[in-house]
Amino acid sequence: MLDVERRQQIVAYIEERNGATVAQLSARFGVSEATARRDLGTLSRRGLIERAHGGAVPRRQRHDQGFPEPPIVERARVMVEEKRRIGEAAARQVRDGETILIAGGTTTAHLIPFLAERVDLTVITNSLSIAGLLAPHQGIGVIMLGGVLRHSELSLLGALAEDALENLRADTLFMGSPAVHVDYGLSADDMAEAQTDRALIAAARENVVLADRTKFGRVATVRVATIAQVRRIVTDAGIAADHLAALREQGIVVDVA
Repeated sequence: MLDVERRQQIVAYIEERNGATVAQLSARFGVSEATARRDLGTLSRRGLIERAHGGAVPRRQRHDQGFPEPPIVERARVMVEEKRRIGEAAARQVRDGETILIAGGTTTAHLIPFLAERVDLTVITNSLSIAGLLAPHQGIGVIMLGGVLRHSELSLLGALAEDALENLRADTLFMGSPAVHVDYGLSADDMAEAQTDRALIAAARENVVLADRTKFGRVATVRVATIAQVRRIVTDAGIAADHLAALREQGIVVDVA
């Protein structure tokens, strides 16, 4: 097992059990206690766990940072110009004749105005707000997924959406994320949304994440995807240089809008 894979599994192990000792980690992952301590030191410095006497506990910082996310209506008023530029840059990845998936969110919504000139475009979405924004564009085909409404996000989740996605394929998924970490990947706080997001990812050939600078270096409750499942990230010019470098080192294309 590679060091990065072991550390990812250590984070999940600590979160699942609400903490672990160095001895437990050593036995579970077949490494020396010295190696386990070094792993915990690395994960602690990256903000993925918190050190405790003789071991570690789950990271608490997400609560300090304001998780869970405020409702979509509130977030729509934040960093509007940055999100507009991100949407415009992301739209350049869309070609005539494609079928794309657009997940709900305040950043992905800014894609829509820049898709108006595309020819023979089909959009699949589980977002009521995205569907509403697409409604005036009669030249764009829209497939609306069913599901259980998450009121705060205006998104449709659950088995109905996931079953439909098993029978649909798209060229590209455009999605947002409240938390993007180079080691932990994409994460969120709502279990049902995370599960549906995984189905969206599985239905697309490529995954493009739209995220402003505030989303990087953060970890939420539930992992949605590893960073290896992301092909491209579109963000704003305020992204920290260390986050940008770390993502590119992982082979991810990062567009700075």
